[in-house]
Amino acid sequence: MQILQATFGTFHHFDLARELLAHGHLKRIYSTFPWRRLEREGVPREYVETFPWVHTTAYLLASRGLLSDNLSSAISYYNAVTFDAWLTPRIPDCDALIALSGAALRAGKKVQDRGGKFIVDRGSTHRAYQYRALQQEYKRWGFTYEPNEAKDMVRELKLYDQADAIVVPSRLVRRTFIEEGIDPAKVFNIPYGVRLERFQKVADPPSDRFEALFVGGVALRKGIPYLLQAFAALKHPHKRLRIVGSMSPEISALLPTLPQENVEILGTVSQSDLAQIMSTSHVLMLPSIEEGLALVQGQAMACGCPVIATEATGAEDLFEDGVQGFILPSPDVPTLTAKLQQLADDPALQQRMSEAAILRVQQLGGWQQYGNRWIELLHQLTGKA
Repeated sequence: MQILQATFGTFHHFDLARELLAHGHLKRIYSTFPWRRLEREGVPREYVETFPWVHTTAYLLASRGLLSDNLSSAISYYNAVTFDAWLTPRIPDCDALIALSGAALRAGKKVQDRGGKFIVDRGSTHRAYQYRALQQEYKRWGFTYEPNEAKDMVRELKLYDQADAIVVPSRLVRRTFIEEGIDPAKVFNIPYGVRLERFQKVADPPSDRFEALFVGGVALRKGIPYLLQAFAALKHPHKRLRIVGSMSPEISALLPTLPQENVEILGTVSQSDLAQIMSTSHVLMLPSIEEGLALVQGQAMACGCPVIATEATGAEDLFEDGVQGFILPSPDVPTLTAKLQQLADDPALQQRMSEAAILRVQQLGGWQQYGNRWIELLHQLTGKA
């Protein structure tokens, strides 16, 4: 069984590629990152081809704070179309192509015409559901969310229809696809893993203060205004909130109107530094509006850091409410504050949740289980050994 992959950047696709390679199933993986960035992912150069020109430009703009969410969406659409055009003539014979959603409309059709299977890997909710959720959130804060909607939506929905299967990372995402009319038999849920060799508990949180943490894109989609409001309402004599991730222009514009006392904005950090920060935090807060399955939840849990997250993060596929953290229906500030206060006031609860989080991640395993579930599905879809 010979498998191709196509992805924007890395996401979780190189984790899957390593597992497919270990079983002798990876034929090639295509990415929009340059090899210089991909070299650290552990997949030999001969299995990797890159089309980095558009994505690298977007990354440079973002690193300088020049990439709004709407501009990012426009560039992402152009990246998807040009990547697909570059990829299609390069596609060799294979049994299946696994493509991150948006990456391979024409290339997927070429694989199908040759008798192979085309599988869309969607990390977030159904595109129409996502659009409605983010449009409403942007409007609430005085912004307009119009990410090339007509052409982007049409292309995405064509991908869903064309695919032989759609793989998603959480039950939440699967429900949105079914609600939008996709055949349930076509949608498969395979939750992400954690690189346990990189994320493990390396230190303890301080006992004389309360450390909260956010990791991810610092954007409206991630519920940053609610995060700052809830942390400001937390009553604790020695508290700090560290925010890790790239900041969107929308949040930069809103920051002067939001509370920031005892808040440190760190920007991006290395994974080794992130493991240290997670290990020394009492809680990871993720009040997201919409996503699929936030990888940082499993990473934090592996470091012994409990999680307070909304259902939109896919948390139900990772941990139990009240055991390894708290799962909230929505980023309601009073409820978010109450759960944060409960954890801050109870060191014994912090310790129980920390220990339970580590145990839960160990039970889930690293990326090996994720790879095994993918391989089972690929055998089922292709009928090949």
